[in-house]
Amino acid sequence: MIKNDLYLKALRGETVERPPVWMMRQAGRFLPEFRALRDEYDFFTRCQTPELAAEITMMPIRRYPLDAAILFSDILVVPQAMGLNFEMREGVGPWLEKPVRTLEQVQNIEVPDVNDTLGYVFDAIELTLQKLDNNIPLIGFAGSPWTILCYCVEGKGSKAFDVAKRFCFQHPEAAHLLLQKITDTTIAYLKRKVEKGVSAVQVFDSWGGMLSPYDYQEFSWPYINQIVQALSPLTHVVVFGKGCWFALEEMAASKASALGVDWTIRPEHARQLTADKTLQGNFDPSRLYSSPETIKKMVTEMINRFGKDRYIVNLGHGILPDIPLENAEAFIRAVVDWKE
Repeated sequence: MIKNDLYLKALRGETVERPPVWMMRQAGRFLPEFRALRDEYDFFTRCQTPELAAEITMMPIRRYPLDAAILFSDILVVPQAMGLNFEMREGVGPWLEKPVRTLEQVQNIEVPDVNDTLGYVFDAIELTLQKLDNNIPLIGFAGSPWTILCYCVEGKGSKAFDVAKRFCFQHPEAAHLLLQKITDTTIAYLKRKVEKGVSAVQVFDSWGGMLSPYDYQEFSWPYINQIVQALSPLTHVVVFGKGCWFALEEMAASKASALGVDWTIRPEHARQLTADKTLQGNFDPSRLYSSPETIKKMVTEMINRFGKDRYIVNLGHGILPDIPLENAEAFIRAVVDWKE
């Protein structure tokens, strides 16, 4: 039994004394101990070395009173497992030498055996669970098929992912085939994570907001929903779509246990669109540049507006790399110390 199960209670919709708190990218670049390891090992070496991934996962847990850990990894390990050789280039970010631009390329992509290609992730889960010692739950995650497609087709990050969108609109057959292959791989990947002991999984649709509501219904949501349908009988599934408030009503009708929301929607509106679904979010990560006093006041107000039940306090996207440690702590402490 997990000693602090606040996060799981929120996912189950149970009454709690206070909402749980964790932060997207909490095991990341804002921590000095993370940066020390970064100087020693390149990014994907850290992802692919179970001992390093487990250690990084634990860094924020040792520092802050968080209610959940999220396994250190990256959404691009899935396309890597499918034979797309992503690198992380300094000053560039994700980089794929030969982006996917043709139907023939898509046809040649395999749906791998995740045990062979992603075994290092499952080993990292085992090591992390030993370190957590049943104190708090461990979250596993994956990128949404649309978000993964964006990187595979663009070959790098982008402000608008116009190349990826053009590929979908000009070559819909190839796009849907690629999305399905990513979906099938992701389902197998997340199922194995659950077997290895994660308590919940989160699907990150980081670039869903790049699509119109109409195109979202064709190129993103149906594939996310396949993942939700496949995983929901096995574990809690959280869906986070950045910029996707327009799809919240449909997402709420799915079997997802919770929906993440970014900072572009008011708590009251999010509640209105999602009925009794558990929500997660939605503090603007840039607001962590405010003073600790302001952060505490704003977090308290955010909890009061969402309500303490069926709510997980989080940021509206990942924590930024230059946030002061005391400001991150102020965010977390505001939740831990919250009282009705």
